[in-house]
Amino acid sequence: MSLAELLASAELLEGSFRLSVPESWHQGRTAYGGLTAALALHAARLAGGEGLPPLRSAQVSFVGPVYGAIEGRARVLRRGRNAVWIAAELLLDGEVGTSATFVFMNPVENQLKLKYRVEIPDLIPVENAPVREPPPGPARLLQHMDVRFALPPSGDPKPEICWWLRAKERDGLDLAMQLLLCADAPPPGVFAVLPRPVPPISSMTWLLNLLTPTIETRDGWWLMRVTGETSDQGCSSDRTEIWNADGEAVALAMQSVAIFG
Repeated sequence: MSLAELLASAELLEGSFRLSVPESWHQGRTAYGGLTAALALHAARLAGGEGLPPLRSAQVSFVGPVYGAIEGRARVLRRGRNAVWIAAELLLDGEVGTSATFVFMNPVENQLKLKYRVEIPDLIPVENAPVREPPPGPARLLQHMDVRFALPPSGDPKPEICWWLRAKERDGLDLAMQLLLCADAPPPGVFAVLPRPVPPISSMTWLLNLLTPTIETRDGWWLMRVTGETSDQGCSSDRTEIWNADGEAVALAMQSVAIFG
């Protein structure tokens, strides 16, 4: 079931919705983080109503498991002249599984112009990038994604993962929803240097800032580079940079990851 089909199956209630997350979207004992973020965004948009400004920021806390029959609800925290803050939650059996705050903001003209520009050496264009096949076993979420390696193999392990990604089933999803769905798909950067077998890991918090009110890309592709910046005492901090298919910076993200072992 695609995300658009999942949203279409939702039972709309007064101020909330109910739906059932299929196992094909599970990652470990809970739903994939990008999916839960997208479902929370859907709840926020329902609460915000027509005429919401473009999405500019998402702060997501993965509080507990989200799977099976869940409820999504949201409320407007503040509606200002240019921006709207909305809090959203996904609940399982009445307990909060995902808590998120979204900021929607209209463009505002100002004199300061700064562009985020970083070049990636040895980057493989998406047209030539080798395909990454979905792994076997219970981690099936990548079956919903087209994934390609954006960098050639390296014999020097480092806490970095760089992929081209897009949602396979994009009909009915705007680009902001597609981006949020895909942005959590790469594993944490430290995954590349963790001992094998890899110990259990779990995302705790995730912050995504959109660098433009007008999101554009070609054929649904996003370039994502995830870098593990620190790891100690069971907690890692990751940074993610996201570009569109033409190399224009779209978003920056930071994630806190628990490492159990």
